[in-house]
Amino acid sequence: MFTGLVESLGCVAAAVPEPPGLRLVVDAGRIAADASVGDSICTSGCCLSVVWIEGSQLAFQLGPETLSRTTLGGLKAGDPINLERSLELSDRLGGHLVTGHVDGMGRLASRVEEGDWITCRFEAPAPLLAQMAGKGSVAIDGVSLTVVDVSPTEFSVALIPHTLACTTLGSLAIGDRVNLETDIIFKYVDRWLAARHSS
Repeated sequence: MFTGLVESLGCVAAAVPEPPGLRLVVDAGRIAADASVGDSICTSGCCLSVVWIEGSQLAFQLGPETLSRTTLGGLKAGDPINLERSLELSDRLGGHLVTGHVDGMGRLASRVEEGDWITCRFEAPAPLLAQMAGKGSVAIDGVSLTVVDVSPTEFSVALIPHTLACTTLGSLAIGDRVNLETDIIFKYVDRWLAARHSS
């Protein structure tokens, strides 16, 4: 479990095909200092298990499901990546509850600069938009954000200067894809309502 508060920007060192999957090697900087094989790390929104450590580099194995549901298969050496270690039970929950289980991908539709802030609108699949609400929570590439508004095809978020400077969201260009995780509570309510309606 994670909070959606990015601890560090890592850098992809290598993306090596391992059919039917991929081995992703990340220079994780200080995140690697106390990492152990088997640890869960939220990697641009996706919970991955460390399988190898050498110095500041961590390796993860991505299976077909991960590659089909996330943007991670498109990463290449030199790309930045958001990193967050898993929560300890004594930690403060500064963002919102994030599982690292990506629900689907969105696409940046527009960026509007307002001083040092940027308002971004993302296109997303209808089932995910149905699990969002204004002032609710969403994780974009592992970053905990508050939804500003939701339309039938898009949702928007406002990015503060700190988020723009300390996460990959600051370098997004129109058309770029992102990993989305909707709020876990919203998911359970949506599932309960669907099951109640069908019965």
